[in-house]
Amino acid sequence: MSDSEEVRRIADGLAKPQKQVDSKHFYDQRGSELFDEITRLPEYYPTRTELALLERWAEPLVERVRPSALLELGAGSARKTRLLLAALQRVVPGATYIPLDVSASFLEETARELRAEFPELRVTPVVGDFTRDMELDEPLPRPTLFALLGGTIGNFGDRRAIGILSHVREHMEPGDRLLLGVDLRPGPTKSREELESAYNDARGVTAEFNLNLLRVLNHRYGADFDPADFSHLAFYDDEHHRIEMHLEARRDTTVTLPGVGAVKFRREETLRTEISRKYDRLGVESMFRRAGLEVTDWLDADGRYAIAVGERPVARSPA
Repeated sequence: MSDSEEVRRIADGLAKPQKQVDSKHFYDQRGSELFDEITRLPEYYPTRTELALLERWAEPLVERVRPSALLELGAGSARKTRLLLAALQRVVPGATYIPLDVSASFLEETARELRAEFPELRVTPVVGDFTRDMELDEPLPRPTLFALLGGTIGNFGDRRAIGILSHVREHMEPGDRLLLGVDLRPGPTKSREELESAYNDARGVTAEFNLNLLRVLNHRYGADFDPADFSHLAFYDDEHHRIEMHLEARRDTTVTLPGVGAVKFRREETLRTEISRKYDRLGVESMFRRAGLEVTDWLDADGRYAIAVGERPVARSPA
């Protein structure tokens, strides 16, 4: 997508009654580093819960699928993926790891580390936005294990989430699998308070991550946001089963964006920067079906977090 098209999308979001921007704008080099720091915070349970699931299931999954390639969407630092890569190197030496992410510098740094750590794997990073396209330089080795971890799918509304999964399905062939990490709704084993604290950490790292989005808009698109004019706000919306992250204006202020013009914020008006939807199993299975996939395995961490394993349904001949 060209810069002019992206500015149009930003303008559309800023013109809505609830001002909003796409959460992908968090991720420059600094944003990627901050998010990696968030995943290590004591309040941020999703990463360590997903890690525990992968510690238990990575090797059995790799043994079953025996993938020639692992393609990770929104790879970041590939911290969790290292468990899959370790299993892949043991089971399928010479396999290919394809981390796909929007931050070129962060991605290349991660790739250098992984080549040293996993010398028997081929690491071929791809810079791209998986929410828009998955343009690859060469055909995927088969079978391929696709991974979208970290609860990232929850950052999208229902239509976009199904669109992303449908796009992944278009790249899948028989024998391929998709691993989808999903954060689960509050319940007997996870309180609303625990969920909200994961987005309001005591050290303020998430707040800095949120404010960094304004710096990205300034740097990439020439906006003139002053981060000091905004404060971090995050809360759980019971009706829509999601965390919402916002930046709240501390005072009346006006921001300009080339190609858009002046955008006024009233004091306490918010810019929504992210949603993080929380699921149950029935909701995930429905989402898979609507994307043309089916859930074959449900790896559940005591009702707190889950990894759904999916594939394209096998066409069955009539009896």
